[in-house]
Amino acid sequence: MSALSSAGDRRGAPVVGRTRRGRPRGPVGLLAALLAAGLVVAGCGAPAPTVHAPATGTSPVPATSPDGRGAIRPLPAPTGCTSVATDAASLEAATTQALPGDTICVQGVIADKRLVMKNSGAAGSPIKIVGNGQSTVHGITVNADYVSIAGINAVNPAAPGISLTGSNITLENSTSISPRGDDGDALRFWGNNITIRHNTLRDTKNLNNAHADCMQTFSTDADSPASQHVVIDSNRCEDIDNTCLIMEGPHSLAGDGSGVGASSDITYINNYCQNHASEALQIDDVQNLTVTNNDLEGDNDHAFALQNMSTGAKVSGNKLNPAIHFEVGMDDSSAPGYQGPPSGGNP
Repeated sequence: MSALSSAGDRRGAPVVGRTRRGRPRGPVGLLAALLAAGLVVAGCGAPAPTVHAPATGTSPVPATSPDGRGAIRPLPAPTGCTSVATDAASLEAATTQALPGDTICVQGVIADKRLVMKNSGAAGSPIKIVGNGQSTVHGITVNADYVSIAGINAVNPAAPGISLTGSNITLENSTSISPRGDDGDALRFWGNNITIRHNTLRDTKNLNNAHADCMQTFSTDADSPASQHVVIDSNRCEDIDNTCLIMEGPHSLAGDGSGVGASSDITYINNYCQNHASEALQIDDVQNLTVTNNDLEGDNDHAFALQNMSTGAKVSGNKLNPAIHFEVGMDDSSAPGYQGPPSGGNP
């Protein structure tokens, strides 16, 4: 496989209109391609990005399977609330006025408002945003340090459904359900010391040339820095049109990397992945990745693609759908320090 085709799962910046080429597989990807071709032939041009309307009367998100992965519902009622958000106005006030050590409790369905946190906590005094597992907003954005979010559902949000940028961020027991628009991703993250655990991310679709992944990070500029010390543990990626995790470091084969820093020390453990791309994980210029004890149920050619100096990877103990042809695809530049099953082919 050429470097160009290997870099095919390119992403766009988090602005509407920029999308990346992808390698979707299966009937979903084929149907999307045929529909797109039909639109061009009919002279309709490129369709505008589609965004779901805010959720109204949202019913509780179904509980996940009893294997311990994904958000756990219902959760105990939050306690120690510094402020309580029950509608768009109170959510806006709580997030803009938050101070280190504050706890913002989100109650009920706030269908018309994205949760946006720009205020940082401090070491030992994070800002906590908590719900009871049924609390619902129209998307989540964190652009701050020392922030934790738990028990909140992002339902029918503008994609990415959840966006995390900063250091010392924790997201747990939360969901991103049916994100639409932009590139269709359920979750994107950038920064250091990020923990993503016990979340459910569901229903990403390749609409309007989107490349809809479960989780993604890349490093192209100061607004999308390289990521280090990231733990992705016990999450569920369900009904994902493309990869469950795509990571592109600052020297990625996409050719638009920042060239600054390194993406490294990533742990992907105990997760469930159901997707339709050529691979479950696509890793490009990311060092010291650990992938263990994951359950892969997609119809992939191979499970894990390591390329472009993705050295020091450790792969073990994963359960694969028997239809997956081989577990690891790897290029020669990623072989140093690798521990795991032999490479079965190209990434």
